[in-house]
Amino acid sequence: MCARAGAGRRAGNSLSAVACLRYGPPVDDQDGYFGEPVAARYDDPSAEVFQQELVAATVDVLAELAGGGRALELGIGTGRVALPLARRGVEVHGIDLSRAMVARLRGKPGGDAIGVTIGDFATTRVDGTFSLAYLVFNTIMNLTTQAAQVACFRTVAAHLEPGGCFLIEVMVPELRKLPPGQTAVPFHASPTRWAYDLYDVATQALSSNYVEVVDGRGEYRSIPFRYVWPAELDLMAQIAGLRLRERWSGWSREPFTSESSKHVSVWEKPAG
Repeated sequence: MCARAGAGRRAGNSLSAVACLRYGPPVDDQDGYFGEPVAARYDDPSAEVFQQELVAATVDVLAELAGGGRALELGIGTGRVALPLARRGVEVHGIDLSRAMVARLRGKPGGDAIGVTIGDFATTRVDGTFSLAYLVFNTIMNLTTQAAQVACFRTVAAHLEPGGCFLIEVMVPELRKLPPGQTAVPFHASPTRWAYDLYDVATQALSSNYVEVVDGRGEYRSIPFRYVWPAELDLMAQIAGLRLRERWSGWSREPFTSESSKHVSVWEKPAG
């Protein structure tokens, strides 16, 4: 397994044609599923995750948790979160597998000032310790095995200072949308574009699939993930020596309930 250390699921609103792989070995591209064709079209200002209000709310929470210390972003990508967080005075270091995504970060104002280590964020170590590590926009699911997700928690715990925090933003699996016998959940439909998730409830395998018709020609790509439950993440944290501190259903710290479609969870490394 070689997990993509970068942008989260449904990352590119572009639906460019790349190799279709479901749950098998990773693609041959050194950038994994997020090479230049995706990186070139990733920063879509019309996408919800790029809306200024959402980015500001995200950065507010992260800056507070960093508390004047250093922050480590796993899957830093093109810098959607890292750059505004750095402008808030937080020293940010990133890990990412995709050189193409990082090149986009480097081309933005302030991008050269952010340190980035190229590698798989499940296991890659960097120098120093951090008061905050974070994974946003479902990126934990880019690690497509439970073992890799557990390894990620252990790697983060090794980087955190005593009292430091690990934050994850991730969807709640949408199994309630699956009628008996169905495995697909559509999340976009238009005359020329379709997108849907495929679930395997026996293995927690998930793929996001994109189809687009361009000039009368159909293009298709599929990206594999592993969905994970909040309680399962809590157990991974416990294995790594972390404990749950807070859980919300969004960046405005709304209460997490059985109706929440995602959660923002914070685990803490004990100070003593």
